[in-house]
Order: sequence, then structure tokens, then C-alpha cells
Amino acid sequence: MNIDWIQTVVWIGLTLLLGVVEVFTLDFIFLMLAAGAAGGLIAALVGAPWWLSAIIAAVVALVLLSLVRPRLLVALGRNADPHRTNIEGLIGLRGTVAVAFTSSSPGQVRLANGETWSARLAADSPDRTPPLGTPVVVESIEGSTAVVRLGERATS
Repeated sequence: MNIDWIQTVVWIGLTLLLGVVEVFTLDFIFLMLAAGAAGGLIAALVGAPWWLSAIIAAVVALVLLSLVRPRLLVALGRNADPHRTNIEGLIGLRGTVAVAFTSSSPGQVRLANGETWSARLAADSPDRTPPLGTPVVVESIEGSTAVVRLGERATS
């Protein structure tokens, strides 16, 4: 078994370089390429010529990119935080009237998460002045104003 040391060093360097790039990108592309380079390294250690090592590295990388990476991304996506955040997290949130308002004048609501927002009634809400403490539900956010509709009291 004749080992080409230059080829071995090149494959080791390529594997390490691609591994370091993966640490900075975190998208699993360079990890699959590094695994392909490791396949080329193994082929070189077994005594394959450089062109066969390159073909083996390319085939391993393509198989990993097409079969393993998509499944890995799906598996990691399942562990993602299912909670909505930012504005999407406010839609549907309950609150109470903190400063009285009507459909023509804005007021304020205190939301269940503890935040106080300027608010106005949704267009399809009845034209009346809800008293302080009236339950509301956020329908949407327009700029820095929560558009709310009158809600039912929570029974907890």
C-alpha cells in the first residue's frame, strides 16, 4: 500500500478548512463538503490515485447534500420555538382597557404580557365607549397602535 503524503495532507487541510467555514456559516453545506473531503482522505489513505479520491469526495458530498442535509434541517426545525414573536406574538393576545377610548378617539390597553399599548377599536366594533377594565383582544398592529375588538372575560 503506497500512501501519497502530499495528497493526504491536502485532504486533511481541505477537511479542516471546510469544517472551520461551517462553524462560521452554520448552514450544513460546508459540513457536508467536509465529510466529502474526509471520504477523499480515506480513499487516499487506502491508496487510491488523486483523481479517484476526488471523485469519491464529490460523490460523498453530493449524496450528503441531497439526502442528509434536508432531513437534518427538518429535524432541527422541529425543535424550533413554536411561539410567535414580535408583532405576530401580539395578535390574539388578551388585554384590558387602561385609558378609555371610542371608535373615533384612541386610548390605551394593558396587554396580558404586561405591555401598555396605544389602541383603537377595530372598524367592525360597536361604536361605544368601553369602560376601564373591559376585556379586549388584539386583532392587528398598525404602527405603534394596537387595533382591538371587545372580548369576553376570561374564565380561569
